[in-house]
Amino acid sequence: MDNLATYAENTWCPGCGNFGILTAFKQAVGRLEADGLARKDLAIVAGIGQHGKIFDYLKLSGFYALHGRSLATAQGMKLANPGLKIVVFVGDGDSYGEGLAHLVFAAKRNADLTVIVHNNGAYGLTTGQATPTSMKGFRGPSPPRGSVEEPFNPLSLMLASGATFVARGYPVKLNHLADLVVRAIQNEGFSLVDVLQPCVTFNNTYELYNNSVTELEVVPETFEDSMAAARRTDRLLIGVIREVSADPYHRQLLGDRRPAADRLSGSQRMEAIRKTLG
Repeated sequence: MDNLATYAENTWCPGCGNFGILTAFKQAVGRLEADGLARKDLAIVAGIGQHGKIFDYLKLSGFYALHGRSLATAQGMKLANPGLKIVVFVGDGDSYGEGLAHLVFAAKRNADLTVIVHNNGAYGLTTGQATPTSMKGFRGPSPPRGSVEEPFNPLSLMLASGATFVARGYPVKLNHLADLVVRAIQNEGFSLVDVLQPCVTFNNTYELYNNSVTELEVVPETFEDSMAAARRTDRLLIGVIREVSADPYHRQLLGDRRPAADRLSGSQRMEAIRKTLG
């Protein structure tokens, strides 16, 4: 029985790569729970877009954020309750466009969050406009004659921003993607999993990805090796691009404090107000 399922009707298009992300994430949650992660200590945040519907299909606590503001919301949740493991689902337009500054600074701080990017190279919810990761020549409502821009490379930017875990997955490689999600959540620090997610309606990339996706056999040893792997264009490498240890932001900022659990009672707050007001 799927104990993560909800009553919500799934309205993704048949064949959408989001189904693979949803299934892989459910597999990952099951494995993490078997390893001792309590479900009450897992929360999700979603942005606005077709990817965001995953929030409706998962029986987990969390928050629907504004477009491009998922990372800001998730960081606030993490600082209030450092004991939570928070997974943020975002789209490529949602995070690499509107929310790019939040993404870069979360990586720079090494915020203990896992960001799963549904990267389909199109704004699927609003009928297929180009995004920062659309291929040059992509046609849609915003560039009807074809985009003249080169696509953005999010992996190299995340590496340069200081992310401690950077990976890329593909929903067709379901078990491989589930493994990446488990490792990303287990990492104590900022983790990004960029998922090559075909959009069958506006940007059907299954043939392209099936012919070019190649699994990395080992994690690149050095930063320069990771950057080279991220920048490969002859093959699309999937797997862990970078994995290093560093102290997470909440511990550097708060030490062992847990604001949500250590807060004053109502009567203590009122007494503090009275003293302040004299």
